[in-house]
Amino acid sequence: MISYRQFRNSDPPQLVDVWRRTPPTRRLAQALTPLVFEELVLAKPYFDPAGLIVATEEPSGQIVGFVHVGFGPNETLDGLDREEGTICMLIVHPQDNRPAIAAELLRRGEDYLRRAGAGRIYASGLQAIDPFYVGLYCGSELPGLLNSEVVAQRFFRRHDYQDADTVAVYQCDPAAFRPIVDRTQMQIRRNTTVELIEDAPSRNWWEACTLGCFQQIRSELRARDNGELLAAARLWCRDPFGQSLGVHALGLLDIEVVAERRQAGLATYLLGESIRRLHERGFTLIEGHAKRSNRAAIRLIEKLGFVESDEGTVLSKASTLEG
Repeated sequence: MISYRQFRNSDPPQLVDVWRRTPPTRRLAQALTPLVFEELVLAKPYFDPAGLIVATEEPSGQIVGFVHVGFGPNETLDGLDREEGTICMLIVHPQDNRPAIAAELLRRGEDYLRRAGAGRIYASGLQAIDPFYVGLYCGSELPGLLNSEVVAQRFFRRHDYQDADTVAVYQCDPAAFRPIVDRTQMQIRRNTTVELIEDAPSRNWWEACTLGCFQQIRSELRARDNGELLAAARLWCRDPFGQSLGVHALGLLDIEVVAERRQAGLATYLLGESIRRLHERGFTLIEGHAKRSNRAAIRLIEKLGFVESDEGTVLSKASTLEG
């Protein structure tokens, strides 16, 4: 018999065991330990035990699956916005009755989000709503569900989730990178300086919560004559526990150019120079994500030689409180 309950402090070893028994995918980091799970998930200041629901086999009490739900940040990035929720993680032991257990876990997770006020629920984390599993996903961000996750996408669609957006996943090999050389880029090089700020501090509460365990790098482009900040890019080291599988990877979070200087090649130069310097520091992979609707971002990273490696689909559904 299967029963359901909320998280208990003694659960992490069994939760990690269920996680590691899941067939290997690009989406989940396999080298997970209870200590890492506690540091990156349970230590979040907004962690609510009632939002992590486990399925247990009775009478043994063995955990056979779990669902973890949560919320993204408010507009000022200093608290949670409970109007939109997300199914952060849903895993069932591969040898158990996956469809029935997964469906019941999903129902209970959705019910928690509805009762907390969510009017829309997402099927998986994405950049704006990723409260817990940054760093435990094998990529720079959460792109919804990867298109290679056919079973997971089919499961959520059966439960009335619909396509909301698509996210392209791009990768760049810094060793193979060749900077763009033209008159515009050469002029920018003469008139600006680039500085890499390693261990850059988080800019707000939300960044501190989701990225505080990771090395963050800020790359700044400034005018050579007066030091005016013209553009900045943010990256983070994807593996806080050392290099894994010989890949020292960075995730590109965003790049911003001051409004009056946009469309002048500054973003191209800053990102290109940053890639070159990061290669000198030993990084072997840079990954960036862009929504298909963000044509400007896609043009920029493709111009710099990033290659599309995967695609994710963002699935969501409207939520109404029943009963």
